[in-house]
Amino acid sequence: MTNAPMVPRRIEPGELADVLPPGGLTLVSACSAESKLLADAVEAAGYALGAMTFSGIFVAGVNRRTWLAGAETRVLTFFLTPELRAAGDRVEFLPLCYQDILAELRRRRPRAALFMCSPPDDMGQCSFGTEVAFIAELWRDIPTRIAHINPSMPRTPGDPGIPFAELTAYFEADQVLPGMTEATPDPVADAIARHMSPYVNSGATLQTGLGKIPNALLRSLGDRHDLKLHSGLVGDGVLALLDSGALHRPGAATVGVAIGSERLYAALGHPAFQFRPVSVTHDPAILSAIDNLVTINSAIEVDLFGQAYAELTPRGLMSGPGGASDFARGARGHGVRIVALPAQAAGNSVSRIVAPGAGSGPVSLGRMDVDIVVTEHGAADLRLLGHGARAEALIAIAAPDYRDALAGQWSDTARRF
Repeated sequence: MTNAPMVPRRIEPGELADVLPPGGLTLVSACSAESKLLADAVEAAGYALGAMTFSGIFVAGVNRRTWLAGAETRVLTFFLTPELRAAGDRVEFLPLCYQDILAELRRRRPRAALFMCSPPDDMGQCSFGTEVAFIAELWRDIPTRIAHINPSMPRTPGDPGIPFAELTAYFEADQVLPGMTEATPDPVADAIARHMSPYVNSGATLQTGLGKIPNALLRSLGDRHDLKLHSGLVGDGVLALLDSGALHRPGAATVGVAIGSERLYAALGHPAFQFRPVSVTHDPAILSAIDNLVTINSAIEVDLFGQAYAELTPRGLMSGPGGASDFARGARGHGVRIVALPAQAAGNSVSRIVAPGAGSGPVSLGRMDVDIVVTEHGAADLRLLGHGARAEALIAIAAPDYRDALAGQWSDTARRF
């Protein structure tokens, strides 16, 4: 006699506490797959959840919920949104790279997962849609799985998702996906893109993120052929590659998360996309096997040693190192690692190229993790250069009003050598 298959329990959001065991670590989908209804249900459950800790990949400007309910609940995060920063000591912030985030989540062994997914297909599979990264990696080892089935969540190629029969409970409701509007053209970003584009040849594999600079670069590559993507995160810029035909082969874009406009979400079923978990997108062995890998990451400041600082803003800590260090490690020796940033900030009153060791916060990418630094004033190729030549190249791409001061600061440092 065989056991009958388990049938997931259909619930209303107000019944969440009936199926979510109190305490322990609960992994939630965030980014563009954050469920407003699940967050509301957590808040309404309040003290019934006990000493529960919620964790996910929370993106500033996209994810505004804190996931805090009763006084005992906590949040474990690897990026700080303004809302989480304001929650104070109820939030544990760990500044880890993606491979270490995965290891830490495995170590802490989540007891439950709350996530958004698509309705099941004819085979009974629910797609994780726009956020595959950690949920797809870990759900099999999480005993309680509660889904918000959202008819607006696109089915994305690549990861098979989760069988409907493997859900513990679910509710179904339509929700517009969190995202970002398409960025308008920006003269500074366009100038930075013009200086970066010569380093991207036809056949290259790109890693990029969100924002005006990556979008401007991808718009500038329409004359390239057979480009590929291998990135933890993509935004609307990828649409320019699809429209131009520069990215066209099935499976050419390996990604973990997409955040952008409704136009982007509507395009994610394109066969060029392969959504994969973090063990694929950020695996050092996989990255080190990619020929002609060009990584493009941002920074808040770069000092004259070539060190990049990307975590501390004037408003406080924004993030940990994230995936940039994983890609820098994976591309070392066989790729090109670019850090791109405007030369000035704060209404052109502050230089973002700074004196040696003068960057704010921890070093996010060391000087051996950066090959080329790009601003709107040019590209500084730091490969195989000594200290003095590196500093000279970086001063040359700083805003003109700050170059003399930077040269003097470098002279003061060089005297100690």
